[in-house]
Amino acid sequence: MLATVIIPARFASTRFPAKVLAPVSGKPLVQLVVDQVRRCRRVKQIIVAADDQRIVDALGPYGTDVVMTRVDHPSGTDRIAEVARTIDAELIVNVQGDEPEIEPEIIDRLIERMSRSAGSGQATTEPMGTACTAFKSVRDVLDPNLVKVVVSQSGRAIYFSRSAIPFDRDGACLEASAWKLHLGLYAYRREFLLEFASWKPTPLERLEKLEQLRALEHDIPIGVIVADRSSHGIDTVEQYNQFVDRVGRQVTPEVDSKEGRSHAAQ
Repeated sequence: MLATVIIPARFASTRFPAKVLAPVSGKPLVQLVVDQVRRCRRVKQIIVAADDQRIVDALGPYGTDVVMTRVDHPSGTDRIAEVARTIDAELIVNVQGDEPEIEPEIIDRLIERMSRSAGSGQATTEPMGTACTAFKSVRDVLDPNLVKVVVSQSGRAIYFSRSAIPFDRDGACLEASAWKLHLGLYAYRREFLLEFASWKPTPLERLEKLEQLRALEHDIPIGVIVADRSSHGIDTVEQYNQFVDRVGRQVTPEVDSKEGRSHAAQ
């Protein structure tokens, strides 16, 4: 089974305006995400779901398929669902537009898991999949910005939380790898994605501010793959500079709030 990857790209990011267009070695940040996904073996189509014409214009020179969506979507899932309604695709993968270091192998492995589920006749019982990796630092486990997931022996999500789950009641000084960091990568069967996007936010979702809990509260099984490595999305200018430094060029973006352009200043 080959999948369609939809990358939601929102222009008005709160902490880092216009970050999807921030320049890295001459390319917009979101184009680097597209380039990573193009390395996948199990992806047949890549679409950027944009909410601003400036994103469309910036990606035009690279031949990237961009679809304009509404500007008022409350989440990236709603944005990709708008695009999913217009295409013929059995399996859709949501890759975040601010993860230029995402590993193509992780995307392929998630698609492979969903393909095996479909081949075994379990498509209706596992309509959604995601990924996680072991924490490397116990200190990070306590960070509420890093989402934890508990996975069953069959490889399905039991719960997601911003709290340190499972809780180490006896203070056994467990290694960081005892906890699993949830990675913001999702795969959906198209019909389920459209149904999921139509549901109202659920109590646990509103409490934890974690959209995937909506699926669990509706008794939807979520398959989980465990990755050896992980990347992190770029949420701030500082993280952007760290990434640019890793690829060999230190740049600080200055965003023109009126024109919506990202300028590079040494």
